[in-house]
Amino acid sequence: MLLRLRLIPLAALRLAACAFVLCCALGGQAFAQSAFYTATEAEIAAGPPGSMIRAEPMEGAPLGASAYRVLYRSTSFTGKPIAVSGVIVVPPGEAPASGRPILAWAHPTSGIVPRCAPSLAIFIFQQIQGLRSFVRQGYIVAATDYPGLGTPGPHPYLVGVSEARAVIDSVRAARTMQGADGGARFVVWGHSQGGQAALFTGLIAKHYAPELKLLGVAAAAPATELGALMDDDLDSPAGKNITAMTLWSWTRVYHAPLDKIVAPEAMPVVDRLAKACIESIYDIWIRQKISRGFDSGFLLVQHPAQVEPWRGLLESNTPGALPPTMPVFLAQGLKDEVIRPQVTQDYMAKLCHAGSSVRMFLMPDIGHGRAAQAATLEALGWIADRFVDATPPNDCGK
Repeated sequence: MLLRLRLIPLAALRLAACAFVLCCALGGQAFAQSAFYTATEAEIAAGPPGSMIRAEPMEGAPLGASAYRVLYRSTSFTGKPIAVSGVIVVPPGEAPASGRPILAWAHPTSGIVPRCAPSLAIFIFQQIQGLRSFVRQGYIVAATDYPGLGTPGPHPYLVGVSEARAVIDSVRAARTMQGADGGARFVVWGHSQGGQAALFTGLIAKHYAPELKLLGVAAAAPATELGALMDDDLDSPAGKNITAMTLWSWTRVYHAPLDKIVAPEAMPVVDRLAKACIESIYDIWIRQKISRGFDSGFLLVQHPAQVEPWRGLLESNTPGALPPTMPVFLAQGLKDEVIRPQVTQDYMAKLCHAGSSVRMFLMPDIGHGRAAQAATLEALGWIADRFVDATPPNDCGK
């Protein structure tokens, strides 16, 4: 999810906070950010994108799978060699002669500073939607953190090419990891920010990694039209959070100026939001409290998406139509107040016009935060069909 913010009853928040504290007490602390995540320039330069720098075993993977926290080589959106962290989960048993199929998971927003990496999270295996089923069906699961999460920041938040290169290189790392026996075929599955990452993966995979075969792109409540996302949501807590995080990140990765659009008195709030991670309902409550600081003013302009250079940056990170031969699965909750259903349906229309086969799975009573969870069973079947070369379903024209 981009953000799962919504107004939550006080009693529910108290109960959730107690449950969260109890889970932490029972499950121990999250993995501490350490030297594991830092690579020297010499280490990064020692191999091609997707090659492994280091890996270490993790506990808690489901169904007897082996899990590893990994640091691998990738390429920044500016073309610079970088290190990216993540998690690779390998199912038990013998691999087929053609190699195990690979599922790349593109995660929703977890934050925008290094300590917010999903690989550092307490509940990482619960956060990968469909993980148990993927392990049961024999998939390797490659779950990137994206650049600047885990590894030194800043994280290029909602920068599509940055996310997609990290996703593809996680597949390369999973394929060549000792004992994984990964094949060359993969599907990408993402939610919200991860949905944007999945779509950009579909746009660049053939050129960026010609040795791999991307069989399909699955995205739940994807961030597609970023200008509409920013303008639509500015009156909501989630929208203000998304805008604040995007502006904070992009002023650092693109050197875009903030002083023309963000009120000076709002900058301390923006900075606090930028440094807060999202893993539990308790974290959402904290972000809601922080964002109340925007009540006295936030932006100096009514529509920041119409102001340059932000307008051009939003357009460049809005995914276009995918190659028409690439099957696409889209899932959208009709009660989503972060990604409006019409925005996703408009993107489907763009894909259909370009000749894509699109399966659209609409969920009447689902909001943004549960979109991937609610669509998992449907997505699992669609993904399995891609690996057996079944004719993809097509809802275009319906």
